[in-house]
Amino acid sequence: MTAKDFQELYDYGYWANRKLFDALSHLTDEAFTRSVAGSYGSIRNTLVHAISAEWGWLDRCGGPERGTRLNPDDYPTVQSVVELSRKVEGYGRDFLPTLTDADLSRVVQFSFAGSESYSMTVAQILRHAAVHSTHHRGQAALLCRMLGHAPGSFDALFFYAENAALH
Repeated sequence: MTAKDFQELYDYGYWANRKLFDALSHLTDEAFTRSVAGSYGSIRNTLVHAISAEWGWLDRCGGPERGTRLNPDDYPTVQSVVELSRKVEGYGRDFLPTLTDADLSRVVQFSFAGSESYSMTVAQILRHAAVHSTHHRGQAALLCRMLGHAPGSFDALFFYAENAALH
């Protein structure tokens, strides 16, 4: 993948997030934060985890510093998570265009809270982050369905079809 390809991949993720957030706007804040199922319990917790991770991966690659992992309790409403997502999207949109194809092969070392150290290229980290976000977006969509709200489809197929129609 090229640096430009990563911009497109993340554009898809931002598009899919907006589609999901449109569906989530119909939920009450109580339903949004209610423990339903899954690894993180609620839609809110799942999305804050995904957004925090994406920001953390951008940070490791040289983007804006995140600091400590984000706490879902700091985002009690759908709107507060939408605003967080837009903020991190802005960081991605500002950072990703600064990368060159050569930057993608740069090796980054990192660890998780005192665990063993890992080494990955920027390309591997960015690819992982995009897949990770897609995984958790799907979990959030399932939780939304469990609460009686169908979020619709945000498959990449529809992203590409919409973009082809615009160009």
